[in-house]
Amino acid sequence: MATATSAQHVFDNICERFRADKALSDKATFQFDLSGDNGGKFYTVIDNGTCTAGEGAAPGAADMTLVAAGEDFVKLVNGELNAMTAFMQGKIKVQGNMGLALKMQSWFDLS
Repeated sequence: MATATSAQHVFDNICERFRADKALSDKATFQFDLSGDNGGKFYTVIDNGTCTAGEGAAPGAADMTLVAAGEDFVKLVNGELNAMTAFMQGKIKVQGNMGLALKMQSWFDLS
């Protein structure tokens, strides 16, 4: 995927970056609540090596919710913002299963 220009662009193409071989026996539902002009609500569902994504609330309960400004999320995806630094600075908040945030990094080629 080319450099992301918006959160919508990220989620329109996120499953193209999914590495199914890293999540063959895993299941997880991610909710992304992104604020600001470049924000919105999006979700990604991983189910035994498959990926689906969309706009709005996740179907069913989310295992992990990521809360951030849309601009910061796009910078994170583009490799312009370090995930750990952003988390420590409070730019990204994770609710729910924190371990899934770490797995998500290996499941997707995001930077």
